[in-house]
Amino acid sequence: MMAAVVMAGAGLAMSGCATRSDGRLVNTRQPGPAIGTGVGVAAGAVAGNAAGAVVGAGEGFVGAVNSTFDGERRVVRSWRTEVTLDGRTIRVPVEIEVDQYGRPYPTAAERAAEQSGTPNRGPR
Repeated sequence: MMAAVVMAGAGLAMSGCATRSDGRLVNTRQPGPAIGTGVGVAAGAVAGNAAGAVVGAGEGFVGAVNSTFDGERRVVRSWRTEVTLDGRTIRVPVEIEVDQYGRPYPTAAERAAEQSGTPNRGPR
């Protein structure tokens, strides 16, 4: 409760920092206030960019970690025509699991052939 009151008070105290009312106590065209405004703008820009870099790096790290644990399955279905033993022609679905770029994952036979060092030439 006390923290909420303190935060509200701090917010009210700081809310008028950038107002441009006509009732100023100083002339902004004099060198002192002009230099102070320039230094304040530069300091704010540096601090803002530093904070933005930290947030951007954090979001990039989180995105990279999330892409590693992507559990989304992408399946491409094509249809193959086959003739049954009784002479009928039917269409059979063939589903191929692909990665995010549409490339098919290697089959178990292709992985085994790759590990053994022999090329897999597929069915003949």
